[in-house]
Order: sequence, then C-alpha cells, then structure tokens
Amino acid sequence: MLHHTKTLGDLGILKAQIDLFEQGFIVAIPLTEHAPFDLMIYKDGRSRTVQVKARSIDSKGRINISFKSTYSDSRGMHIKPVDKSHIDLYCVYCPETDECYYFEPAHFRRSVSLRVNTPKNNQKKGVNFAHDYRQVP
Repeated sequence: MLHHTKTLGDLGILKAQIDLFEQGFIVAIPLTEHAPFDLMIYKDGRSRTVQVKARSIDSKGRINISFKSTYSDSRGMHIKPVDKSHIDLYCVYCPETDECYYFEPAHFRRSVSLRVNTPKNNQKKGVNFAHDYRQVP
C-alpha cells in the first residue's frame, strides 16, 4: 500500500502510540508542532521523549534512519542535524513489516541502518537486525 509522506508519518505516530501502550507506557502528545520530539512516554517513574519516523525497507533489505531534519520555507530547502540531546528514544515504524523498532540515538553517530532481511553474505557481526529492536530499551 502506497502512502503520501505526511500520511505515512501520521500512520507511524499512531502505530507507535499503540505499540508503546501495549508495552505498558502512558503516552502523551505535545500540544505544539515545535517540540523536538513527537511523543513523551512514562512508565515505572521514568519519562522519556520519543521521535517517531516512518521508513520503508530499501532494495538491500534495510531501514535507514539519518539524524537530520529537512524543512522548506520561502528561502528554500534546509537540512539540519538532529540535536540528539533532546531525544531519548527513536521509534521507527516500517509499513512493510507493520512493526515499530526502538533505539537510543545516543548509541549511533549520524545514522543507523536496521536490517530486516538477512544479508546475502549471511554476515551477522556488526549488523543491527531490526527484530532486536522491537522492545523499548
């Protein structure tokens, strides 16, 4: 099923809310679009900020996430790095698997690839398999 980019983003946030709720979190939504995160979650006395992304699997079987944001205004298109100090957790929704994957952005540099399909050379070392990121760390 094809989705417009904004519609896919909305779907990702809804799927994240359901998945996080099923993992036992209270989910809160900021009342502004200007927050550096999409959701806040709370469980066992701990609250965390969550940035939600929706990403499809690429031709090599990976879900790729770059820690940058893009926006456009009257002066053109802009790209800026994400300030990871404002985000405790990334949630990536993949429409092909219909699953959410979670990781702490501080553990990665400028980007991360989650491998959905087994590499053709069966490499396992140094590979971030998506199924290992199904639960909130």
